[in-house]
Amino acid sequence: MKLIIAIVHQTDGEEIMQALTDAGFRVTRIVSSGGFLRRGNAILLIGAPADRVQAASQLIRKNSPAPFDPGLKRATVFVLNTDRFEHF
Repeated sequence: MKLIIAIVHQTDGEEIMQALTDAGFRVTRIVSSGGFLRRGNAILLIGAPADRVQAASQLIRKNSPAPFDPGLKRATVFVLNTDRFEHF
């Protein structure tokens, strides 16, 4: 099991989250701000089996529009190993 942490622009968060949930991923969204200009971000936490990480990454990439400023990134994605995963 993997934990995918995707940091995306706040305005893109809803569309990306919808695409992920439509594809069967469970997603939690945390609103934050950071970076040089303190722009709004959405942090998406996604639990996924190892064989579905690529599909989640593709959905994030596909649903992240190109930034207005060439110096900005569309998304930052971390994939972490998870020793334990439970649903209650």
